[in-house]
Amino acid sequence: MEFSENTKKYFKLALKLSITSVALYFVFRKVDFQEIVKVFTTVQPWWLFLSFLSFNVSKIIASFRIKHFYEACGVSLSSLYNIKLHYLGMFYNLFLPGSIGGDGYKVYLLKKDNDTVKTKHLISGTLLDRLSGLAILFLLTCVFVYQSAFSEEIPYLNLLSIIGGVLVIPGFYIFCRILFPVFNAKFLVTLHLSVWVQLLQVACALTLLYSLGIFENLMDYLTLFEVSSVVAVLPFTAGGVGARELVFLYGTQYLNIEEASAVAFALLFFGITAATSFIGLFFSYDIDRIKTKESN
Repeated sequence: MEFSENTKKYFKLALKLSITSVALYFVFRKVDFQEIVKVFTTVQPWWLFLSFLSFNVSKIIASFRIKHFYEACGVSLSSLYNIKLHYLGMFYNLFLPGSIGGDGYKVYLLKKDNDTVKTKHLISGTLLDRLSGLAILFLLTCVFVYQSAFSEEIPYLNLLSIIGGVLVIPGFYIFCRILFPVFNAKFLVTLHLSVWVQLLQVACALTLLYSLGIFENLMDYLTLFEVSSVVAVLPFTAGGVGARELVFLYGTQYLNIEEASAVAFALLFFGITAATSFIGLFFSYDIDRIKTKESN
């Protein structure tokens, strides 16, 4: 029995939403919702604004990172169009999770305006953009895990963190060199931008903790944030919702941090992600007009 593309798309969406709902159910079953609400009432607006600002700057830098990959494919984009396209992709990825998503939509738009560019190169560039960020994210996770209380609770974790941290960048370089040689010239510049993207994400998390009045055990919180960010990359839930909260909930079993504060932090971070992604909706109305204006 063959299913149409729309049927498959809605099935994937329903599956993601179901997994998200189950994950959130387990979270709120373990943590008193009123305690989480109480944590939210302590939020300091100034720190929250700085967190939102850090997150958006990281996304703007990320847009320049993927611009380098597209240039290697033979696509030339203005900075303004590229940033707006990046925000539009974020909106599609978060609010319209399906078989295409934001990355696929960006590839579609770029291919439509650049007939001579190979679709497989655009897809490869988009994939490498994600993997470049993931490589630095994994490196920072190894560093933070080594410095956290996890290392005292889990045997051999320090050794694994050192091995992972040492091998991730050389391994990623060899992977790119062999499988994606067309992008070799962009390896260092995109990796450098990935460092700044992830450091600004850490700044976002740190200021978010400050906004909740959390000033102790910061390394443990940041470690959970990095681990949850790796888990959230996996396309099992809608926008990583539920997966990140589960990581924070069960991570507290090994760390000296409060469950309600950890879950509140995860939910608040998703709020910042959603608010930022929603900006892409406003860009969707003039993305074609901007491109046409540039062409003229």
